[in-house]
Amino acid sequence: MNDDRLPFTGERFIPGTRGEIWIEHWHRYHFARRWAVGQRVLDVACGEGYGSALLARTAKSVVGIDISPDAIAHARKTYAEVGNLEFREASCTALGLPDGSVDVAVSFETLEHIAEQEQFLDELARVLAPDGVLILSCPNKAEYTDRRNHVNEFHVKELYRDELAALVGARFAHVGWYGQRPAFYSVVAPETPSPFGEGRGEGQSGEIIEISESQPIDAIPRLGNPLYFMLVASRSRVALDAQPPVLSVLADRDDWVHRDYEKVMKDLDWWAAHTKGLEAEMEGLREQAGEIQRGKAAVEAALNLREAAVAARDAQIAAQANEIAAAKQEVSRRAGWRWWVRLPLVKLGIIRE
Repeated sequence: MNDDRLPFTGERFIPGTRGEIWIEHWHRYHFARRWAVGQRVLDVACGEGYGSALLARTAKSVVGIDISPDAIAHARKTYAEVGNLEFREASCTALGLPDGSVDVAVSFETLEHIAEQEQFLDELARVLAPDGVLILSCPNKAEYTDRRNHVNEFHVKELYRDELAALVGARFAHVGWYGQRPAFYSVVAPETPSPFGEGRGEGQSGEIIEISESQPIDAIPRLGNPLYFMLVASRSRVALDAQPPVLSVLADRDDWVHRDYEKVMKDLDWWAAHTKGLEAEMEGLREQAGEIQRGKAAVEAALNLREAAVAARDAQIAAQANEIAAAKQEVSRRAGWRWWVRLPLVKLGIIRE
């Protein structure tokens, strides 16, 4: 395989993408392998192609279909050496396959992305053989959106359990319900798998114990509120009973998801400490700004006093100037009077010039 990867958009899973999305998607395809052995398999909305390639390891043949030309081109290039696997570009409501040509149809996290859900299920029923099996997953709206107050921008129409039951039940009389919730599990498993499970732990008895942190003594033997619904449906009861229900656990051998979670938590702790330090620094800066503001106010007050003093001085100077001008006028007036009185006396010879 080549190392070229499709870009991760936040919705379509790409192998190697970190976080719980990794364990969610891989588990679904490993879960579906039980029904794919020796069968003609259809993988709808195959995306990058990793799941189709996994199913092809035990299936008779696999056709991966996706509406994205980039995804199909990538899948054809990446998994070109898998002989019983082909990829086609098509819509999920127009698969382009003959009637009854598929034994097992897989559709993971497709339904919620389209408005034409009735047409999609009709198309799946058309291409499936009369005893064919549909394996489908989609979010549980009550948990995925309502309880978490989360909105996925890529989802067009999410479903509640009764809505999904009505949609699938109208086309497939027999439905087996499963629930999926990603978590860090404590797994207790026998060292030697059952010889009837082909080395994958299938066929051995299982048990699930679900508790809450607040009431750890109250346990229920099932997933009470699955994040995702997983359905196995068929028009044939015999086909559905051919694979009895099992408890399926995908164990993370390298503890990759948990280590990624620990890294995220450490990063969060670092950012929290860093933010606290920044807040303290900001508080110091705010105090400095307060001191500067107070200094500025003092300077402004001093300037105001100075301006008032200057204005008072200017007023005093103006008053003095007015007094001087008045005095000059008085002097001029008196000087003029003296000349007016003196001139006639000079002419009469009473006084000399």
